[in-house]
Amino acid sequence: MSFARLLVRRIALLIALLATVFVVVDLLPGNTARAVLGRDATPEQIAAKERELGLDHPLPQRFWDWISGVLTGDFGRTARGRSINDLLADKFPPTLLLGGLALTLTVIASLLLGMWWAARQGVQARPGAAAVRGRGAALRQGTVRLLQPATTIAAAVPEFVVATLLILVFALAAGWLPAVTITDRSGFPASPDMLVLPVLALAIPQIGWNTRVVRAAMVDAAREPHVESAVLEGIPTRAVQLRHTLPFALPTIVASFATTVGMVLGGSLVVETIFNYPGLGALLAGSVADRDVSLIASVVALSGAVIMCVLAVADGIRAWSLRGRG
Repeated sequence: MSFARLLVRRIALLIALLATVFVVVDLLPGNTARAVLGRDATPEQIAAKERELGLDHPLPQRFWDWISGVLTGDFGRTARGRSINDLLADKFPPTLLLGGLALTLTVIASLLLGMWWAARQGVQARPGAAAVRGRGAALRQGTVRLLQPATTIAAAVPEFVVATLLILVFALAAGWLPAVTITDRSGFPASPDMLVLPVLALAIPQIGWNTRVVRAAMVDAAREPHVESAVLEGIPTRAVQLRHTLPFALPTIVASFATTVGMVLGGSLVVETIFNYPGLGALLAGSVADRDVSLIASVVALSGAVIMCVLAVADGIRAWSLRGRG
């Protein structure tokens, strides 16, 4: 599939997702006008607010009016009258910082652990490896065996569970790190240590999953004839991995990291709520309480655009890594 067709397909999927958001929010119990005005609002006030918000129009027309504005760069206004563009400009950078740090940690840690795991597995599989195994080698083998259940558990545990455990251990029990985020005038966390627990809560599940992906991709690539020849020639393991194995494993690894971006953005909305982090999480929680479909869809649209950009970069890296292969 060509890049242009793939891009059109992803844009169509995003528009379909946004339309689904409008339908789902419209089916939620409650009334946007009543949520904004409060319980004491009269029926006349509610009806006037509904006309002001355009809620008296059919759902397809409301969706068309909103997405027409998005195409021109105007996300509209919230049910409480605030500019959605201003809210996104204020809340998205902190979320981008949190997600970027978590993604960076995920990439570095999973690459190091996955490549080390694959290298040790390869060493243990070589003929005569048992004869030269000493105490240090036995310790490394024990670490390899520990990675199997550790990465499985890390990948299976949701972010909110990881966040709760981190708060219990490092904030409440040890008192080393803060459990609540306090912002400064810029809207970002007041001190770097307030980022540690949210970043770990996002990164740990993704490290578990991506470490397994990197290990499997490296092991599969190590079966290529040119890699086996490099091993037989006595080239050091690190050089074999970097020069011969990693380029062949790169398409699978990059695809996994690209998928991780969506997981990190989705998980950040939950983690931000737990740590009172000043990002899109609190904004989305408030919009759901108000049944503010325009704000909810705007957050989804912005997140989807970021994911599409990352997927486009991943497609480019994958095409570059596959160049010259039959």
